[in-house]
Parts: sequence; structure tokens; C-alpha cells
Amino acid sequence: MTVGTSSAPGGPRAARPPAPRPAGPAELGIDPDQLPDGLVVADEHGRVICFNAAAARITAVPAEHALGRRLDAALPLEDLEGRRWWQLTDPYGGLAIRVGQPERNLLLPGGREVLVSARYVRTRPTGPVHRVVVSLRDTEARRRTERSHAELIAIVAHELRSPLTSVKGFTATLLAKWERFTDEQKQLMLETVDADADRVTRLIAELLDISRIDSGRLELRRQPVDIGAAVGRHIQAYVAAGQPADRFLLRIQHPLPDLWADPDKVDQVLSNLLENAVRHGEGTVTIDITPSASPRERESGEHAATSVTVSDEGPGIPEESMNRVFTRFWRGSKRGGTGLGLYIVKGIVEAHGGTITVGRAPGGGAELRFTLPVAAPAYLG
Repeated sequence: MTVGTSSAPGGPRAARPPAPRPAGPAELGIDPDQLPDGLVVADEHGRVICFNAAAARITAVPAEHALGRRLDAALPLEDLEGRRWWQLTDPYGGLAIRVGQPERNLLLPGGREVLVSARYVRTRPTGPVHRVVVSLRDTEARRRTERSHAELIAIVAHELRSPLTSVKGFTATLLAKWERFTDEQKQLMLETVDADADRVTRLIAELLDISRIDSGRLELRRQPVDIGAAVGRHIQAYVAAGQPADRFLLRIQHPLPDLWADPDKVDQVLSNLLENAVRHGEGTVTIDITPSASPRERESGEHAATSVTVSDEGPGIPEESMNRVFTRFWRGSKRGGTGLGLYIVKGIVEAHGGTITVGRAPGGGAELRFTLPVAAPAYLG
């Protein structure tokens, strides 16, 4: 006799695999001290049974001083109006349908601000609270981000105001008094408007680049790049603009490995580095292009990358400023600029998988060196 399994009309139904059972903390092997955020857990009596390392760091309260104490004593939080948070929320005696508290800014003793959220764990719906789980996060990172955004807005507003005021002034004057100006005067004003419009366009392009870099959306279109020819074009442009030809020294060490990179982005990097050397440096601007070991394969010693070093003979970058060169708004001098160029340069180089460093040149000036790996596009792999 054969015993079969019942099936729905239309044919046999495959047996569903059992749903995976959630792993417990012991099976996951997670130590509360390994968590990046502060974790405080109180039992059904309101006594602290877990106070991890991040919570101790954020609150400046040693774990041994908090464990076993009442939650409101171990973690005396107040809201921004000075009201005691645990009395206000009453996790153990409040409504039985509550499941927790959303994240909000609260104050520790001494006025330090922290981000706090809580979860009320019940053994059954609407039953008594079995555990109160509290998450703590430091607000310093958020404050730095907010300050950075505020500074960015202030810089952008300042940089936009000047050229837009000029554009508006000249165009309004030309429209109102066109017949009173000579052709030479009209041309001068229109050239100024054109230059200011270019300045606004460059600033907007920089802001878009920062947005893409910060969000990890900087797209690269890799092609074969002749880095020596690219540098040569920039030098020729400076000479055509009036710089003496003998101010630039280009040295290329052959043979160079084939370089696959985004040519437009590489031009952007070279433009920023050479502009900094010409504007802020002095004497001869030296550009050295050499084969190099890949940043990720230096131990092998193979020439799987190309390095470009731009140096000058000016006063250089002060030692105390070198760790800030590639941050937003850093300016080496008061000679204009938004202070965003080197931040963008670093983002472009790192998007290629490369590295960039700053140091002191043999002649005493600034030396910036970037290295790009010679990776080919994926479709050629």
C-alpha cells in the first residue's frame, strides 16, 4: 500500500522549508561592548543589568558604577526643558500598549547632549515591561556634519554673491544706458559678465562634485590616458596666458605603464594642483611623472601605477596645516578660491583607487603627489 501526500488541485505542491529560526545573542557571538552605540538594559524591576563600553564612554560613568542601580539613577537624563525624562515617560507604569520612545535629544548631567531611544520589551502584548532597552548615541558627529553644512552654505552664499552682483550691475547698466557707452566700454563690461558667469559655473560644478563624492556616486569613465600629454596641455595653456615657459619643468620617467582613468577627472586633478602651485607657490613648478608600485601592491614592487608629483619653490605648507590640506574650505593663502579644490582632488583620486599625499619639496615649497593604479575597465577584464 502506497501512502501519498494530499495536494491542492492542479498538481502536487512542493513542501516549504521551515522558516529560519532567529539566532540568539549567544549564537551570534555578539559582545555588547563591541556595539558602536551605547546600550543600557534594565530588568523588570528597573535595575541596570547591561551597561556596555560605548555607554560608559558617552556618559563618562564606569560600567561597575551603573550595574545594579536603578535606571533613573544610573542614567539621569533630562529633556531640553529640564524635565526628568524617566519621570516624564514612566516606562514601567505607563500605558501598557507603549512599545518604546523614538530617538530624541536629551541631556546628561553637566549639559552634555546625547541621542536617546528606548524599547520596552514585554513577555506578552499589553503585559508588564520585562526589559527596557536604551540606545545612546553621541551627537558630536552630527554636530560636525551640521557645522560643515552651515559653513558650506555660508561659503557658497559669499562666493555667489560677488559675481552675481557684478553680473546684475553690469547688465542693468547696459540695458539702461546702452547708447552712452563706446564699443570698447561695452566689450569690457560684457567680458566681465562672461568671466563672472564662468566663476558661478565653476562653483556649481564644484558643489556637484562634492555631492557625488560624499554620496559615493562619482562616476568614472575609464579610457587610456597619456598623462604626460595631459600635463603638457596644461603647461601650454599657462604659457599662452602669459606665464614664462621656463617656470615649468616637466620630467617623465619612461617607460610608463598604460594608464586607464577618466580623462576629464584626471584633467581636473592636474588643473587644481598646477593652479595651486602657480597661484600660491613661487619659482619653478616641477612636475615629475614616474612609474610606481600600486598603492595596494607596494610589497610586490611591480610598477602597476603611475605617480605624478607637483612641487614648487615657494614658502610651502606649514607643518601644522598639512593634515588639513585635503579638508573642505582649507586655503593655503588669502589669494582667493573656495577652498574646495583639494577636497575634490582627493575624492577623485580615491575614486580611482589611488592615493594622494602632501609634503615639503626639496626646494622648500609644497609637494603634492598622487598615484593612480593602472586598472583597466571591467569589460576588458
